[in-house]
Amino acid sequence: MFRILFLTPEIPGNTGNAIRLAAITGAELHLVEPLGFDFSDAKLRRAGLDYHDLAVVSVHKTLADAWEALAPERVFAFTSDGEKGYAEISYQPGDVLMFGKESSGLSAEVKLDPHITARVRLPMLPSLRSLNLANAASIAVYEAWRQNDFAGAQIQA
Repeated sequence: MFRILFLTPEIPGNTGNAIRLAAITGAELHLVEPLGFDFSDAKLRRAGLDYHDLAVVSVHKTLADAWEALAPERVFAFTSDGEKGYAEISYQPGDVLMFGKESSGLSAEVKLDPHITARVRLPMLPSLRSLNLANAASIAVYEAWRQNDFAGAQIQA
């Protein structure tokens, strides 16, 4: 399915919510160190509820290690200054949806990384800085999954 990549996340609750998101959508969650918490953090556990054992979560020492493990063909870096809207992308299974840390997003250097296929934005009102990390990841994953007919989901009529 899809792969979520958080580059140096800082807030345990956001990563906990992303763990739950990964479990219920069949996505993989990839985290690049340093992390602003450890996996015993109560906020991380509480936000992820009992989904921790149901999610595929990988932790990478560096972004280079993540690139090697993901061997991505397409990486969409979500950033407030992205050139394309998130709904303009035709997502494919295996795509990497990349997000930066809560306090500062993705660095200019990372945005120019040759692994990045496109820099993508979510619409927001002018002059506002950013959306919550877990919420942004949810919007992106669900749009990608929707475009792929919610493959593997149990959809009630």
